[in-house]
Amino acid sequence: MTATGVCLVGPSDRPVHLPVEDEVSLVDANGATIREVLGLMFRAHPWHGVPIGPDAPDVVNVYIEMVPTDTVKYELDKETGILKVDRPQKFSNVVPTLYGFIPQTLCAERVAERTTQRTGRPDIVGDDDPLDICVLTEKHFSHGDFLLHAIPIGGFRMLDGNEADDKIIAVMQQDAVYSAFTDLKAVPVATIERLRHYFLTYKDAPGTSQRRSEITHVYGRAEAHDIIRRSQLDYRARFGRPADQLSALIEPLTSVS
Repeated sequence: MTATGVCLVGPSDRPVHLPVEDEVSLVDANGATIREVLGLMFRAHPWHGVPIGPDAPDVVNVYIEMVPTDTVKYELDKETGILKVDRPQKFSNVVPTLYGFIPQTLCAERVAERTTQRTGRPDIVGDDDPLDICVLTEKHFSHGDFLLHAIPIGGFRMLDGNEADDKIIAVMQQDAVYSAFTDLKAVPVATIERLRHYFLTYKDAPGTSQRRSEITHVYGRAEAHDIIRRSQLDYRARFGRPADQLSALIEPLTSVS
C-alpha cells in the first residue's frame, strides 16, 4: 500500500496453484489475499502447493518430471520441491510418455487397501510417494518441470515388491490426437504394451531373471478415478489441507490490531 492508499497488488488472474476454495484473509480492498501475494513472491511446491484441480478426478493437474528424450532419471526432491537428478539411465530404457505425478495425492493405506482387495495379498503397503501418472500427447517437450491438465483414462496396478505403486494413464487435455480417447480400452494395444514393458524392466539390469516390479492389472477410467480419490484421502490423512495449515500460520499475524 502506497502513502496515497493505492494498492500495488492488483487482482490476480488466479493461476493454477491458487484455487478459490483455498483463499485466505484479504490484505487489501482490491481483493488480493495473502495466498495470492505469496504466490507472486514464491514458487509453489509442486507436490504440496499445487492443487489437484477443481474437476478431479475427471481432469487433474499434473507435474511433469520426465519427457521421452531424457537419458537421466529425474524426480522431485520432496523437501525442497526442486527437480533433482535421481540417477543416470544405465540402460536403454526410455520413458515412452510424459511422466510425473498428481499434486496433493499419496499412495498410502487406502491405495494399498485397493490393491489388497484386487490381488488378495495381505502384505501390501503404499510406497509413500505421490500418485504417478503417464500422459499421452502428440506434442514434444524438451524437458520436464512444468504443469499441464490431463484427463485420466486408466492405469496399471503395479507392485514394487510389496509396495503399491499404481501408474495412472491419462491424455493431455485438448491434445489433437489423444484427447479423443476416453478410456484405456480405446488406446492402441502397442502403446499400452510399450508402457508395460518400460515399467516392468526400467529397474532391472539386462539379463536379470527375477523382476523387481510386476503389473497385476490393467484397468480403465472408473478404476483410475477410484485410485485418484483414494490417493487424495491418503494425502489429507497424512498432511491435511495446505490452505488450513497456511491459515493457522497467518492467523496470529492477521489478528493483531
